[in-house]
Amino acid sequence: MTPEIPFRRNVVQPVECIKAGWAVIKDQYWLFVGVCAVAILIGSAVPLGILLGPMMCGIHLMLLKKRRGEFIEFGMLFKGFDFFGPSVVATLAYMVPIIVVVIPGYFIFYLGIILSMATQDPNDPSPVAALGIFFGFAIFIVVMMVLVMVLSIGFTFCYPLIVDRKLQGFEAVKLSFRAAMANFWRLLGLSVLTTVLQIGGVLLCYIGVILVFPINFAALAAAYEQVFGLANPNENWSNLPPPPPTF
Repeated sequence: MTPEIPFRRNVVQPVECIKAGWAVIKDQYWLFVGVCAVAILIGSAVPLGILLGPMMCGIHLMLLKKRRGEFIEFGMLFKGFDFFGPSVVATLAYMVPIIVVVIPGYFIFYLGIILSMATQDPNDPSPVAALGIFFGFAIFIVVMMVLVMVLSIGFTFCYPLIVDRKLQGFEAVKLSFRAAMANFWRLLGLSVLTTVLQIGGVLLCYIGVILVFPINFAALAAAYEQVFGLANPNENWSNLPPPPPTF
C-alpha cells in the first residue's frame, strides 16, 4: 500500500511561482525552449495525448533535476517514457471526460440547427429559434470552459507526482485533485498569470507562445514544490516563502 503523501493547503503563491520558476531555468532557458517545442510536437502527433503524458513527465523530470542542481541535457526529455503507463492513464483521465461532454454537446447543437431549419416557415422566418440556439450554444461554451478549467487545475500536479513520487496514474490523479482543490483559488490565480503570458506570446505572431512555455512549466513545478516539497526529505532546496504547517 502506498504511504499517504501529505500536502499543504492554501500555500501556492502565483507571483512567487513564476519568479522561482524563472530562477530555475534562466541559465538554460534556450534548452528548455527546445525541449518544450519538441515535447509539444511529439505529444500532439498521436490522438488522445498518448505521447503527451510521457513528454510532460520528461519536462518535469528535467525541471526537478535542475531544481536539485543536477546535470540535465536534451535527451533526458525522453526519459519521460520510463513513466509511459502511469502518464498515459493520467492523460486519458483528463481527456476522456472532456470528449464525453464535447461530442454530445456539438451533436445536440447541430441537431438543434437542423430541426430549427426544418420547422421554419420559409415565407415567415422567426428569429426566436435562432436566438434560442445561439444562447444555448453560448451556455454550452461557458460550461465547457468551466469544466476544462476545473480539470486543468485538478490535474496540475499529476505529472510531477508520477515523476517525483513514482505514483501510478490513478493515484497521481486522485492526489493531484485533492491537493489542487485545497489550493484552488491560488492555482486559478497562477493559471490567470500564465494565460496572460501566453496571450503576450500570441501577440508575437504565435512564436512567442513557445518562448513562454518553459516559464509556465517551471512555475507549475514551483507550485508543486510549495504544496508537496521534493521527494527527498534530507534535502532542502526551497528558496520559496515558508508555508504554514497545516496539512
